[in-house]
Amino acid sequence: MMFRRHSMSVRVSLALWYIAAMVVILAAYAAIVFTFVSRSVSAALDDRLRGDFKWAAEMAEQRPDGTLTWFDGDAGDGQDSPWLQVWTPSGQLLFKTMAAERSPLPESERLALNADNRIVSIETIWTAVRVLSGRSTIGDKPVVIQVARSEAPMRSNLKDLGVVLMLGLPLGVAVAGLGGYTLARRALAPVERMADRARSITADRLSDRLPIDNPNDELGRLAVVFNDTLGRLESAFDRMRQFTADVSHEVRTPLTAIRTVGEVGLRERRDESSYRSVIGSMLEEADRLSSLVDKLLMLSRAETGLAKTSVETVNLSDLAEDVAAQLAVLAEEKSQKVTVEPLGRPERLADRTALRQCLINLVDNAIKHTPVGGEIRIRVADSRESAHIEVSDTGPGIAPELQSRIFDRFYRGSREPGSAGTGLGLAIAKQAVEANGGHLTLVSASESGSTFRITLPRS
Repeated sequence: MMFRRHSMSVRVSLALWYIAAMVVILAAYAAIVFTFVSRSVSAALDDRLRGDFKWAAEMAEQRPDGTLTWFDGDAGDGQDSPWLQVWTPSGQLLFKTMAAERSPLPESERLALNADNRIVSIETIWTAVRVLSGRSTIGDKPVVIQVARSEAPMRSNLKDLGVVLMLGLPLGVAVAGLGGYTLARRALAPVERMADRARSITADRLSDRLPIDNPNDELGRLAVVFNDTLGRLESAFDRMRQFTADVSHEVRTPLTAIRTVGEVGLRERRDESSYRSVIGSMLEEADRLSSLVDKLLMLSRAETGLAKTSVETVNLSDLAEDVAAQLAVLAEEKSQKVTVEPLGRPERLADRTALRQCLINLVDNAIKHTPVGGEIRIRVADSRESAHIEVSDTGPGIAPELQSRIFDRFYRGSREPGSAGTGLGLAIAKQAVEANGGHLTLVSASESGSTFRITLPRS
């Protein structure tokens, strides 16, 4: 038969563990207390026996006829007299009290013959008795004094103590369990409040945060981490919404252009050259749309780690010369000059294709925003910690209020129709540098031009 195992709440588990710990602690404490008390009362009983022996040796005297007597009246008179017997070394009984008469011990003679001042416990039909047999001298007569005391009072006290401990243990465990459950419930109350708030947080309410009772304890620090995570999720969702809106806007433009050109071309009959012009315009918009999709796929693969990389030793000065030679044609169309200033020939292990694409985007961006007759400089430098590639232009610069968004996707600084580019060049460049463990930053952006810096660490 299979039993279904039900999961318990954390507070119940904590309470059960607390009860188990208290059972072990209280049981160990009760055992220690019982052992200590039993040894104490046993030692006290032994001390009283030795006191009886000392009393018997000091209070006895020998009469002229050789018999023995005790002071304070006859020790054998009365119901509360101690158990006492006096023997000769040869085993002849000389004296015994009324207690000894009433409660004879069958082994007392043997113990007297072997008197060695030891305390011996003897089990009788009514109870256990402790007997001390020791040699002494009364007057000039050697004797064996034998005293005894019952263990019944001691055992009765220990039994009462055991009953108290056994009854107190379940009560203590019950109180500990109730207290443990209460403490667990109070300690986990913030978790319940955080769970209730977390259930209410949806994609439309990412601005909500978990309540924090004490930011300095473990639960408070956990809530802070979750709130930070929610903040990052909120930021990611906002970027995703903005990205979706930007993609929709960018895709709609070439699609609208293709549709418009097609509709215009179909309104009336045209000659072959006119149809070629219409189809050419549609192909240009299709190429623009294809380029946009390719760039978006490139960004997506880079961010998800699916982009294939090929690490090799890259000479950064040679890379700058290669990019400058490739884009020199575009610069010549605007009478611009592209120069490379190599301050060293640093080499780094990197993905050459990704770095080349990054540098092409930066130089192409500089050519677009630099007026006719301007200059673009590519400066390559090396230091003990890192290598740098700087791309500077003599364009109008970037306004301070726009500098924080220049690496955002689709951000061009201008939303006017006809503004050049898709706004993905700097975003792709930044992603390419970071994929190689480096950083892309805007160093300066004044009215005399802008400077972007690629930093690659030596490692």
